[in-house]
Amino acid sequence: MKITKLFNDFFDSEKAGGFMLIGCTLLSLLLTNSIWSEEYLSIWHMQIGSHSFEHWINDGLMTIFFLLIGLELEREIYAGELSNLKNALLPIFAAIGGMIVPAGLYLFLNYGTDTQSGAGIPMATDIAFALGILSLLGKKVPISLKIFLTALAVIDDLGAILIIAIFYTKDLVWSNLLISLGIFAILLVMNRLKVRNLIPYLLLGVVMWYFMLNSGVHATITGVLLAFAIPFGNGNKKSTSYILQHFLHKPVAFLILPLFALANTAIILNSDWHYALSHNYTLGIALGLIVGKPVGIWLFSFLAVKLKFSQLPEDLNWKSIFGVSFLGGIGFTMSIFITLLAFSDGEHIDNSKIMILVSSLIAGIIGLVYLKINLKKQKSKH
Repeated sequence: MKITKLFNDFFDSEKAGGFMLIGCTLLSLLLTNSIWSEEYLSIWHMQIGSHSFEHWINDGLMTIFFLLIGLELEREIYAGELSNLKNALLPIFAAIGGMIVPAGLYLFLNYGTDTQSGAGIPMATDIAFALGILSLLGKKVPISLKIFLTALAVIDDLGAILIIAIFYTKDLVWSNLLISLGIFAILLVMNRLKVRNLIPYLLLGVVMWYFMLNSGVHATITGVLLAFAIPFGNGNKKSTSYILQHFLHKPVAFLILPLFALANTAIILNSDWHYALSHNYTLGIALGLIVGKPVGIWLFSFLAVKLKFSQLPEDLNWKSIFGVSFLGGIGFTMSIFITLLAFSDGEHIDNSKIMILVSSLIAGIIGLVYLKINLKKQKSKH
């Protein structure tokens, strides 16, 4: 399996970023349910221009997160694990299974109700949290397992992005959408003409984001579009794509995602908060993340190998795949992000956030304990 220094850098920053996300989540819940609750909530509701601070984080800063995801996906396609079709099909199958089964379980409980729009919530994986949990196992983790989880999560996020674009798009303003897509076409022409200077790409990217924001399509999509328009070149350290990707790692891991966690986990927990977990839509989220994700990821991976579409790396076994499949059930940031698009009712949003946090925690603990036991047994055999 191919591995580069950039992949190691990505893993390290996500690992540290994962711990920071956990800390920010706990801090946000603590402050929201303290005597400083009103002051804390007012920070995120503060108006900056025409939108609240929270809105700018979700529609603005998260675009940069999706830009990084797009750049990572581009690198995997051109020079990484996804550049070899046979290798790529294993995480691709896993990601598809990890989206279909959770969504199916959710719809089984919610089809035909006003909460069926939440089917996308348990479909996503949080890269930062998943890698953060995996990193707790240290050097016992085979590098191919780290790459499998990263590729799976990146493809998962691409799926989530497509879901956002297709199913969570409001009434379209076609003129703005066409202008935005026209700018994307210009960026692609610049790429073909071998324009290597990053500045015109970023400036046009901001304009593309503005028109996308006012088109009805979620503006974060522009992050991924911009990523694929930026020249990859030969992927070395001097390439435009590498420079930007390397630059974005720490701001995303240590500023943007922590801000997103602080703003979007400001949930008031009343004394009867646990009753919120008994609704069909919250049960659908729990089933999707804790059961649907691991079953879907493992089953579709198994089918990919047995049908000879792909092959299992030499240093992995099916128990390792099963363990890491539970880490795929850590939805957190991506699941919360889709919740904000799926529901407009405040109670639905808060209840879903609580269940996402609880389910992600359960899935993470199961995956961590299972992998710890399994990897220890593997090591003792050798």
